[in-house]
Amino acid sequence: MDTETRQILARLLRTQRIAALGTVRDGAPFVSMVLFAPSPDCTSFFIQISRLALHTRDILQDRRVSLMLAETDSGAGDPQLLARVSIQGTAVEVPVTDDDYAECKSIYLTKYPQAAFNFLLGDFNLFRVRVGTARLVAGFGKIFDLKTEDFREAAG
Repeated sequence: MDTETRQILARLLRTQRIAALGTVRDGAPFVSMVLFAPSPDCTSFFIQISRLALHTRDILQDRRVSLMLAETDSGAGDPQLLARVSIQGTAVEVPVTDDDYAECKSIYLTKYPQAAFNFLLGDFNLFRVRVGTARLVAGFGKIFDLKTEDFREAAG
């Protein structure tokens, strides 16, 4: 991956605020929207989700997930040229008893301070999505299969 492409990936990971979360529901795909915050090395993403939500129930049954982050469409130009990355990985809850829970929570709240109230509610939990593989579309004909190391490099 060249420097320009690495910068496109880094921009997606650091500036986008929402992702499409794909889970497995009754053996079929189910997609919803979530807020996400990347870990410092961008090999994990933190999502805060309610146990009342279908996607959370899905994750508790099958940890395999997908996250899609896409460049925001400004309405100008060809939308098929928007940069996007589809990540396949696994999601696991970060228990409040984990040594790194406070750090994970801080990363999330730095990006979404308005979410602090949700941490006071009994049904919201923090989950970590670990990157397995990914596919980056950085423009026309600029398509890359990514591994965890590519995310580390993009993090700088």
